[in-house]
Amino acid sequence: MTSTDLPDLPPDAWGLLPDWIDAQGRQQRVPDDVLDTFRRVIGDPPVDLDARRPVVTRPGAQWPAELCPGADGSAEVTCEDGSLRRLDSRTVPADFPLGYHRIRGADGAERRLIVSPGRCCLPAGGRAWGFTVQVYALRSRGSWGIGDLADLRAVREWSQQLGAGFMLVNPLHAVPPSLPQEASPYLPATRRFLNPIYLRVDEVPGAGDVDLTCYEERADGLPAGDVDRDAVWPLKREALYAVFAAVGEGPRSRRWRAEQGSALQEYAVWCTLAETFGADWRTWPDELQRPASDAVADFAAEHADDVVFHAWLQWLLDMQLRDATGALTVIQDLPIGVGGSGADAWAWQDQLAGGVYVGAPPDAFNAAGQDWGSPPLVPWRLQMADYEPFIQSLRATMAGAGGIRIDHVMGLFRLWWVPAGGSPADGAYVRYPSAEMLDIVALESHRAGALVVGEDLGTVEPGVREALAAHDVLSYKVLWFEDGDPSGWEPSSLAAVTTHDLPTVAGLWSGSDAAEQAELGLGTPAELDAGRQQILARLVGPSGLAVDAGDEAAVLAAHRLLARSPSVLLAATLEDAVAERQRPNVPGTTDRPNWRLRLQVGVEDLPAHEGALGVARVLDAAVRA
Repeated sequence: MTSTDLPDLPPDAWGLLPDWIDAQGRQQRVPDDVLDTFRRVIGDPPVDLDARRPVVTRPGAQWPAELCPGADGSAEVTCEDGSLRRLDSRTVPADFPLGYHRIRGADGAERRLIVSPGRCCLPAGGRAWGFTVQVYALRSRGSWGIGDLADLRAVREWSQQLGAGFMLVNPLHAVPPSLPQEASPYLPATRRFLNPIYLRVDEVPGAGDVDLTCYEERADGLPAGDVDRDAVWPLKREALYAVFAAVGEGPRSRRWRAEQGSALQEYAVWCTLAETFGADWRTWPDELQRPASDAVADFAAEHADDVVFHAWLQWLLDMQLRDATGALTVIQDLPIGVGGSGADAWAWQDQLAGGVYVGAPPDAFNAAGQDWGSPPLVPWRLQMADYEPFIQSLRATMAGAGGIRIDHVMGLFRLWWVPAGGSPADGAYVRYPSAEMLDIVALESHRAGALVVGEDLGTVEPGVREALAAHDVLSYKVLWFEDGDPSGWEPSSLAAVTTHDLPTVAGLWSGSDAAEQAELGLGTPAELDAGRQQILARLVGPSGLAVDAGDEAAVLAAHRLLARSPSVLLAATLEDAVAERQRPNVPGTTDRPNWRLRLQVGVEDLPAHEGALGVARVLDAAVRA
C-alpha cells in the first residue's frame, strides 16, 4: 500500500492532530468544531500526569531524574516478586528483572515501573509456512453447524504432517452470550476471553456421563450452508449446561478459576448479567452499570451457579485451545477494539471515549472512509490505568498459542476517531504513546515466547515501519497490494497472497468477486474491472500464467510467486488452498453472509485434496530451499 512522505504536524495537549497528511500526500486541516468535540470527549489530562503515569524503560536506559530522590541518584523499587531493590545509579542495571514493578519517586509517591527487553521474540527455527484458518468456516462430521476447536486440531495435525510451522487463525474472542450473535470476529465483547461457540461438546470432561443424543440429533438438523450462529449457540449452550449440571465444576476447574483471579470472575458476572438484562450493559438498571457496585456483588451471589458456569466454559476453552494448537505456533489475531456494549467496555468504561468510534479516513481504496464500530481508549486515561486494558488484551491473546497478529498496528501510533452519527470524513487522528506501547508488546512477547506480526496495510505514516522493525515486530506483506517482485520483500515479514477482506485467487481470476461487488453496489462494472485488472497484473505478468488457465492453476501460480519472497513466514489461506471463489468478508456490506461462509471441502477431505496439497508442496519447498 502507501506510505506518506510528509510528517504530520505535532499533536495538541489532548493528543489530537489538527493537521494531518492524507494518502495522497496532501495536508488536511481538521475543522475547529470537530476538534472541540473530541477535546470534550477526551477531557483535560491531569496537570501531574507525567508524575503519575507508568515509567516504561529498558535495562541500560536512564531513569527519569524525578525518580531519584537521593543526592546520589538512588531509588527504591518493589519488584514484581515482592522483593525490594535499591538502585544507586541513574542507569537501569543491565541485570534488572524484566516485568511490572513499583518505584517510589522523589515525592514519596509510587507508580508502576515497566521494564521491557525492547524487542519481541522472533520465529524459532528459521523460515516456515502455514495456513490461515477461519475456524468458524471449518466443517466436519463431528462439529455442530460451525467449525470448532477439534476441527482446528485436525487441521493443525494435517498441516504439520505436510511440514507447516505455524497457523494463523481468526480472532477467537467472545461475543455476548445472547441473540442475535455477533458474526464479526473483529467486533468482540472482550479481547481477554474466548468464545464458547468454538467448543467441541462431546470432548468436554464429563460429556460421557450425559446422554447427548437429543442434542446431536438437533445438530444434524442445523443448516448445511452458511453458519447460523443464532441456531448453533442456543443448542451448544443447552448441551454444555446439561454437562455442567450433571458433573459440576470439579477441582481442576475450581483451581484454574482461582488462578485467573478477579478478571475472570468479573467477566463471568457480565455474561450472567447479559443473559438476564440483554447484551448492552448501558441499558441495564443504573445500579448494575458499574462492575464494583454492591448491586453487582449481590447479583453475583444470587446467581452463583450461572457465574461459575460461564467461568467453567473458559476453563474448557483454555484446555481445548491448548489441545488444538499442540506444539505448533498458532498466531492469534488481536482486533483493534471491542464493542461498546460488551464486557471490556463495561469493565473499562472510564478509559474509553464515549460517542466516538475507531475507523479510517477516506483514501484511494475507500472513498467514504470507514467506521469500525469500536470505541477507542483515551490515551491519557489508558496511562492512568497503568496500561492494564492493553496489557491484559495482549496477554490473553498470546496465551497458549505462540504468536499474535495485531490488527491495524498503526493504531499503536495514532487512531482515526469518528464521531457517533457522523461520517468517517468528519474524523481526526489522535496520537498514542507508541514507544511505550511497543515496549509493552515486547515484554508480553518475551513472557509468552510469542512472535508478533503487525498488520501494517494501508496508509502508513513515516517512521512506523522503522519503529516496528526496531522492536522485531514482523511486517505484513500481501501480494495483491505490493508492487515489484516478491523477491524484493524484506525478510522480517509474514507474506501472503490475500487477506480475509480481499479477493481469493479463484474469485479474482474467474471474475466472480468483481461480479459480486457489482451486485452489492460497490462500484460500476467498469470501475471494478479496472481494480481487478490492477491486481491481476501483479499475478499474470510475473508468474507467466496463461490467460486460459483454470482456477486451480491460478492458485498454484500465485503461491509459486509468493514463494519467491524471502519472508520468514509464508501463509496461504485455506480458501485459496481449496480454490474457493468467495472471500470471508466484503468490507462495508451488510446484505452478504460475511464471516458466515463455510468451506466447501470438509476437514476430513483435506488430506486428499490435490489443490491444498499442491499449495503445501510449493510453500514447503520454498522454506526448505
